[in-house]
Amino acid sequence: MPLVTVVGASGRQGLAQLSQLKAAGYEVRAISRKADALKNTPFADVEVRTADLFDPATLAPAFEGSDAIFFNHPVQARAQRADLAEAVGKAGAAVGVSRLVWSTSSWIPDRPGDPFTYGWNTEAINRLWRTGVPATVFGSVLFMDNLLTNWVRPKLLQDGVFVYPHGPKVRANWISLDDVARIMIAALDRPDFEGSWMNIGGPEALQGPDVAAALSEALDREIRFEYSAPAEFGRDLALAFGDSMPAERRDQFAKDIEAFYIYNNESPTRPFEVDVDYQRSRLPGFEPERLVDWARRQDWTDEAYRPSGG
Repeated sequence: MPLVTVVGASGRQGLAQLSQLKAAGYEVRAISRKADALKNTPFADVEVRTADLFDPATLAPAFEGSDAIFFNHPVQARAQRADLAEAVGKAGAAVGVSRLVWSTSSWIPDRPGDPFTYGWNTEAINRLWRTGVPATVFGSVLFMDNLLTNWVRPKLLQDGVFVYPHGPKVRANWISLDDVARIMIAALDRPDFEGSWMNIGGPEALQGPDVAAALSEALDREIRFEYSAPAEFGRDLALAFGDSMPAERRDQFAKDIEAFYIYNNESPTRPFEVDVDYQRSRLPGFEPERLVDWARRQDWTDEAYRPSGG
């Protein structure tokens, strides 16, 4: 089977991709700055090659022998994603991979001028195309797996409260990391996906109370939705990363998250929604799971392995 190298394999997205790639029969390799990055994960037997996204010279040797690359950019390097996508694309082209697939972790706009992560996605995609690597990009708008993180799960389980910065106008097509990985895998041998991008999401456009209702059904207990002001959410999110985020960066990160969610709540572009009918037309036969079904199969206990921030 082809060898797929996963960049950022020890993070939440990367772990889901390793799981789904192995389930589909692919050979896998992990890329990380640390040789023991997978030591405490379910994938301790996977080959890890060390490389640093901020040192482009380390990438091609780490990619050598790969048939394809799954790229996950560092969440904290929000403004550098164009540089990183370009570096990975050049290295992938240099070793002759047949496909590079990138999940942007956020919505991709279809017009210029959108701020924050969205504008950086547009710039990064254009720079990725120009490297010449055969690439596919998916804008995964919002992860169900965020509900398992240490900035959501404790309040949900201890207090029965789902706390999130989504205002009353926001609907979101939450999607599981497993489904994102399955879509990325589906694109590997699809020539019509080469040189294309598409926003992807789950089958339901849910508001905050809808999410709470789905969690109530799955967990068999009452969960209510509580709106978090973007400023408070930004502070909580910065603290959730713990030692993985330098203390001197937390204030600016929190302010960036605050501004990001103010925009999401007010923007007419509705960056948490996707065209589900179009998605089905591009991926016939594939139906992502509903939030309630995803929640039922999760391990909500403290014993479950979760990366930093997760």
